[in-house]
Amino acid sequence: MARKKQLTKRQLAVIDDMLDGELDEQSVLANHKVSRSTYDRWLADDSFAEQFSRRIASAYRQSELIIARYAPLAAAKLVQLTESAKEETARKACLDIISLPKIGAKEAERPDKTKKDSEKQAEQLSEATVSRLLAALAEAEQ
Repeated sequence: MARKKQLTKRQLAVIDDMLDGELDEQSVLANHKVSRSTYDRWLADDSFAEQFSRRIASAYRQSELIIARYAPLAAAKLVQLTESAKEETARKACLDIISLPKIGAKEAERPDKTKKDSEKQAEQLSEATVSRLLAALAEAEQ
């Protein structure tokens, strides 16, 4: 089995800065005095590309964790906004709630579900939920 080559400190620093979000790609390369051709060679290198991909995947996982952590708070705030004195705010909150994807406990436990399954679940709302949302919309229009 071939052993993966270690990345240089410079390569790791470029990856760090790329994912830091402070600068665009060209600015990061200029700050580290890396030419476009050198960077293109790095991207073609399996070790560099794999490390870069792992770090990008990690950044996405961190984002998903933050969203998951605050989803209940955001949902509660939307529900509160359905009672707003401002009709437009209440209407938009109801529409946002209707458009939220429905994620069941089974799907949360099984992240390997296909996208089609999760899309079908996202389109389904219980009749009781739809009735409550429509009632809130009707009440807001009066």
